[in-house]
Amino acid sequence: MTDFDAGTTGALDSAFRADVLRGLQSHPRAIPARWLYDHAGSGLFEDITDLPEYYPTRTERGLLDAHCPEVAEIAGTGHAVVEFGSGSSVKTPILLRAVKPAVYVPIDISGEFLRESNAELAKDFPDLDIAPVEADFMHPVEMPEAAQKLPRIGFFPGSTIGNMVPRTGVDLLRRMRENLGEGALLLIGMDRVKDEEILVPAYDDSAGVTADFNLNLIDRINREIGGDIPREKFRHRAVWNASHSRIEMHIEALEPVDFTVGGERFHMEAGETIHTENSHKFAPRDQRLLLRAAGWEPIREWTDEKGWFSLILAEATPQRFAP
Repeated sequence: MTDFDAGTTGALDSAFRADVLRGLQSHPRAIPARWLYDHAGSGLFEDITDLPEYYPTRTERGLLDAHCPEVAEIAGTGHAVVEFGSGSSVKTPILLRAVKPAVYVPIDISGEFLRESNAELAKDFPDLDIAPVEADFMHPVEMPEAAQKLPRIGFFPGSTIGNMVPRTGVDLLRRMRENLGEGALLLIGMDRVKDEEILVPAYDDSAGVTADFNLNLIDRINREIGGDIPREKFRHRAVWNASHSRIEMHIEALEPVDFTVGGERFHMEAGETIHTENSHKFAPRDQRLLLRAAGWEPIREWTDEKGWFSLILAEATPQRFAP
């Protein structure tokens, strides 16, 4: 595996500080969801995926088990599999065993978690070239040398695309198209619209794991940016925003509170929130429109028997000059 660039880590630290301060100064307050995924946050998210209320992971895993052989038939051999936001890579072996790539490129913002998960993956795939990249995949990512001359399959599971507002989601999908190249394939998971009674518990579980995941952002701010935010004066909230077709996660002040972050003072009233994450849910036509707006043409789509989740294989189509 390749070494990590210490300069990349420094740039991420600087970006974290800038985003937190900008987010706390804005009204309404909001901090980008990617900063929830430090080492502790990434571990807590993996715990969330095993919760009984959290249906997306087990549903998508079932779809991958059933349909990755068909992906392999379509794709052929000799590819680089590029996973955006690889996390613990628990779904990755399903795809790797099916397509048998020449190289695997996991991209994640949490370098420590990336190192740990890929060390485990290497035990199961000792002959596979693994070339990890610590980076924020919302920005341009330079492919490792081992993947530069190979056809590519992008892998973006978990309905992570739903964490972004539509404009940002299209921008990311366009960036992926640029990174992967014309003719590349993208295997992407998208969560579908369903009843609020199913959605809200998936993001506000009875064991409080999602609350710990969300509130861990306070711990990270205090530790890495010199904050003194009193975590005990905040709570986790998950709400369904029907007009935007999304679950929203917020950190809500339980009482009036003053705190300092990065040498700057802030005040929040009781009930005021910091918006930390969205999880958009899609109708089938919305899914296809989002992909096509970014230059991806869906060529296969699979869903579970309840119609709760979609797994889509899309191809990076040539740029068109005119209709």
